[in-house]
Amino acid sequence: MRLSSIAFILIFFGSCQKQEKKPPIEIAPVAEGQSFNAAFLMIDGVYNSELMAPFDIFQHTIFHTDGGINVFTVAEIMDTITSFEGLRLLPDYSFDSKDIPNIDILVVPSAEHNMDTDLENEVLINWVNEIGDKADYVMSLCDGAFVLAKAGLVEGKESTTFPTDIGKYKETFPSLTVHENVSFVHHDNLLTSAGGAKSYDVALYLVHHLYGDLVAKGVGRGLVIDWDINDYAFVKVDK
Repeated sequence: MRLSSIAFILIFFGSCQKQEKKPPIEIAPVAEGQSFNAAFLMIDGVYNSELMAPFDIFQHTIFHTDGGINVFTVAEIMDTITSFEGLRLLPDYSFDSKDIPNIDILVVPSAEHNMDTDLENEVLINWVNEIGDKADYVMSLCDGAFVLAKAGLVEGKESTTFPTDIGKYKETFPSLTVHENVSFVHHDNLLTSAGGAKSYDVALYLVHHLYGDLVAKGVGRGLVIDWDINDYAFVKVDK
């Protein structure tokens, strides 16, 4: 057989192999029509993207389901929070507010000092531990994973964080199983994200997990995001 014929066969076979696709990922909704309260932790130096991306995603669910996610912000005290980029924000509640709603979803966006002084703030860490231990879901964006890990909410679970901070994350919490090169990790009730623009991914994923594909696609359209769970690089750890 001539070399050109062999080459053709190899190319044809290789192209056939590439056409094989993995079966689509399917996740049945777990809470159709149910409402959730999502509390967003605000700390001085919070990053705009990690706060606002999931906030927008969750807030838009009220237009696409009978339930939906009620969003609000919580800070240590009722005082102005200044984001890393300079946005001035007033929290809806403080840690000790008497009228704070029951928190079903705790969201911990990244802040400037999540890897150092925030981890020494006992009031902050104790509050995250107490609320996160009772919440249905706990989510971190970027270096918010450091706060969750310090609060003991990542122990025995797999997670991720901002790509260039993974080394520091492993060094600070050497007992943890940490994933690299993924948008987010879902283990039990814990969701951890690489952050930045990827903060939209994990929030839309949770909407998909709770309410199904049609609601997630509807929320995505409202924010000009083409949602397809099969397009995202993530890790889901089954119990």
